[in-house]
Amino acid sequence: MPMDYLRSIEYLDLPLRVDDEHAVQCIRVLRAAGMVDATFVASEVPGREVAAVQAITTKGRVALAQHAQGKPFP
Repeated sequence: MPMDYLRSIEYLDLPLRVDDEHAVQCIRVLRAAGMVDATFVASEVPGREVAAVQAITTKGRVALAQHAQGKPFP
């Protein structure tokens, strides 16, 4: 799930390069929801992409904080 993925990168050093296909899809959903700033480029593997997460946005940080307080993710 994208929100689980957001939690997993919460304390990682950014920018973060991601080439795992499932993780790239999670990042795409999180970017569409405004929770991360990310870019996508073609991978060396035809038909696949690599994501670069530059930051977790304020909206993403608010969602993480709410979850830490026991509230469900939006």
